[in-house]
Order: sequence, then structure tokens, then C-alpha cells
Amino acid sequence: MRSCNNRSVLEVRKVLVAKQVREKLCATFLLFACGVILEVFMDKDYRYKISAHNDALADSPAGRPSFFVRTYGCQMNSRDSEKLSALLIQLGYTAANSQEEADFVLYNTCCVRESAEDRIFGNLGRLKRAKQDKRNLFIAVCGCMAQQPEIAEKIKQSHRYINLVFGTHNRHRLPELLWQAIETGKQVIDINEDEGLPELEDVPATTREFAHKAGVNIMYGCDNFCSYCIVPYVRGREKSRPAADVLHEVAELAHDGVKEIMLLGQNVNSYEFGFAQLLRDVAKVEGIQRIRFMTSHPKDFSDELVQAVADIPQICKSIHLPIQSGSTRILQDMNRMYTQADYLELIQKLRAAVPDIAISTDIIVGYPGETEDDFLATLDVVRKVRFATAFTFIYSKRSGTPAAQRTDIVQPKIASERYDRLVADVSPILLEINEAKIGHTFDTMVEDITADGYKGRTDDHSLVHFTSAAALVPGDIVSVEITHARTYYISGRCT
Repeated sequence: MRSCNNRSVLEVRKVLVAKQVREKLCATFLLFACGVILEVFMDKDYRYKISAHNDALADSPAGRPSFFVRTYGCQMNSRDSEKLSALLIQLGYTAANSQEEADFVLYNTCCVRESAEDRIFGNLGRLKRAKQDKRNLFIAVCGCMAQQPEIAEKIKQSHRYINLVFGTHNRHRLPELLWQAIETGKQVIDINEDEGLPELEDVPATTREFAHKAGVNIMYGCDNFCSYCIVPYVRGREKSRPAADVLHEVAELAHDGVKEIMLLGQNVNSYEFGFAQLLRDVAKVEGIQRIRFMTSHPKDFSDELVQAVADIPQICKSIHLPIQSGSTRILQDMNRMYTQADYLELIQKLRAAVPDIAISTDIIVGYPGETEDDFLATLDVVRKVRFATAFTFIYSKRSGTPAAQRTDIVQPKIASERYDRLVADVSPILLEINEAKIGHTFDTMVEDITADGYKGRTDDHSLVHFTSAAALVPGDIVSVEITHARTYYISGRCT
């Protein structure tokens, strides 16, 4: 009888515990739902307040305020700037043609190299002088440079003329932060890290630099922590957008006339939901004729992705594949997680699958501890791979990275000499690749109208200057016969 009672008590306890768990889960869900609803409501409230503020200015002698966004750095920053511009238009601002004309100047910044930061602060100094004559000039700084705590503190202490500073994690909170700065008249700095995706929602796809092509962010952040790179510290850990969201944005852009899509991420190959499959799905979107992507990390370039590049006709036969150094010893020190042999094997796979593929790369010289033998290994890779484009850099120390702690610095004179030797090896290869195209015809997408004709890009991303008897517009894809070649471009005529 006691056993039966004990069993009954246990069953009652289980029921009570289950009930308590359900109640806690329900309470947690309700709190979460209420928080989301409140956040959406507050965002719309801030948007309304700024719009009303700008509408009132439009009816005053001051007139409707205008804005100008200046972008530094990578394609991801460019796409972020396009979305920020779209949001500012929604908030009642008009686009200015230059920062000199604007009432609101926003710098979307980069910090990959020290020279970029120096240039940004130099330009901010000019804005400070402009603000002395234009007292109502509103100055904002966002992006990777602004995300660094030491930079935010520097602005707080020494650059009080800057009205607003926000980082890479909270640009979606621009309406709230902007209204706070307008309402209080005080400097607002917010570089806190939000847990969610820093995606700007509810902004139109129509606001972009080019009508015929656009970038689409598929992920944010980076988990690789290369020893020289500041990006994981300012962009945060990897966060992938749901594939449905990416495809929805691509479809919107295609509907608006976009023909070429660039899928963007610090390492697109590690896209959480399968990058090769995403490429296949993007290719199915009606109207998309060209697909590019960057940046790819060699360690994550799978055989499945190689096959997708070969199979999907819309994927442009141009891959950006940074090697950084040809020395396995330096690559290991950089925490790149591949060897020279691994990289060359991947190039062999790509060229076996797509024989005419063009490979571009990034190369750093003068990395701490780099010896002459290490540098010669880089030259060896350059000669074996024959890159179609190479972005070459002298190592730039970035505070907060492991490499910044190194004491075995390559002397600037030696680093500069190696840089010159690298360029001297790369440039003739570029010219030879371009000269081999003379007499051949390539499908070329018109990028711009020039004084002498047109400028465009081939499938392999070659820059082409050409003439045409027929009138063309950006986005048109035409056949161009190549007649001349230079190191950095080819030229020809429309057939």
C-alpha cells in the first residue's frame, strides 16, 4: 500500500513540475514576445519623430535637411551605406551630391589598415572646420573604425563636434540613436553589441549606387581570427542570414532591374545554411544573369562549391581567393589554417572544373618574422598560379590583434623593397593574361558611359573599355571583340 502511495506522490510531483515548467516557458515566451513588440513599436516611434521633425524643417526657412554618406573600405561597407541611405530617405532626408552641400554627413568607416583611419580622421578635421561656418551641420561616424572602444573614447574626449557614433552591431538602431542626439543636443556614442543580426529591415531595395547590380549580405562577422586581422573584433562572430531572407532580397532586387548579384560576407564559404545550395537557389531567381561572391576563405572552399561554380552558368568565372602569403610557415603563424600545397591543390581543382576561371587574391608582405625565403615562397605561388588580379599590401599593425604583439618586425625599407619586387612579378603576368585575349570576343556587361564610349566587365571580371555603334545603357550585356591590352584593362569594339 505504501509503494502505491509513493508512486502516486511521485506522479503528482511530476505533474506539478511539468505544469511549472510550462508556466515558466509561457512566461518567458510572453516576455520575449512583448520585448519584440515593444522594440518594433519604439523603432517605428523614433522613425515617426524624425520624419515629423524633418517635415517641420521642410516648412521652415531652413528647408528639408539633406544627407551625404561617405564610404570607406569593403563591398560590405558599400552595401551597408546603400541601406543606411535608404533609411535616411525614409526618415525624411534628401540626398545631397556632396558632403559640402549636406546638412547631415555620415562616415561609414574601415579599420583594416592604419592608413584608412588616418585618412578618416583627416577628413573629419575638415568637417570640424566646416561646422564652424555651418553650425547646424550634423556629423555621424559608424562602421568598423567606430566599433573599436579606443576610437570611441578618442572621439568622446577629443572630437566633441561629432554628434553621433555607432558601430557595426547596432546600425539597425540608427533611428533611436539619431533621435536621441537630435532631442538632447548632446553627443551620442553607442558601440554595444546586440545579439541579433544587424540587418536594416523595411528599407527599399531601390536605393543603391548602380541600377543594374547590387550586393547582398548573406552573413556578418568572422570566426577565423587571422593573427593580423581586426575584423572579428569589430564585426563580431559569424552570424548567417536565413536563406529565405537572402532570396527575398535578391528577388526584390531582380524585380527592380538588377541583373548582377554579389553575395557578401567575410567568409561566404562558411555560410551556416550551405553556401553551394544558396548559390543554386539564387540562380533560380528570374532576372539574375550574373552571380559573384566574396570573400572566400581557401580552407572552406569545398568540392561541393567547386562543382557549383562549374555547374551554374550564372556564376561568373572569377573567384577572389586570398592567399596572403606563399610561405607555409607564415600561413601557420597567420592562423590561416592551410598550407601552400593546400592552396595550390585548390587552384588545380578549380581550373580542372572551370579551365578559363580567373583567380584574384590578396597578398601581404612584411608580416612580422617574414624572411627572404618566406617572401620567395610567395613569389613562387605568384608565378605558379598567375593571378588575374592581385591586391598587394605591406603589413599594417592593428592594435588588439595577436600579430600586433610581435617584436620581430620587418624593417620598413625591406618590406617596401619586397613590395616593389612583388608588384614587378605580378604586373607582367597581368599584361600577358590580357594580351592573350586580343582577337577573342567576350560577353561584357556595360558598367558606365564614358567620353570615348563605354566601360564594362567581362564574365571573368576584366575591365573593358569599348566602342559601340548602337546606344547602350548600364546593365546591357554585349559581345566585345578585344583589340588592345594594357596591364589593368583591355579594350575593343562591340560586334
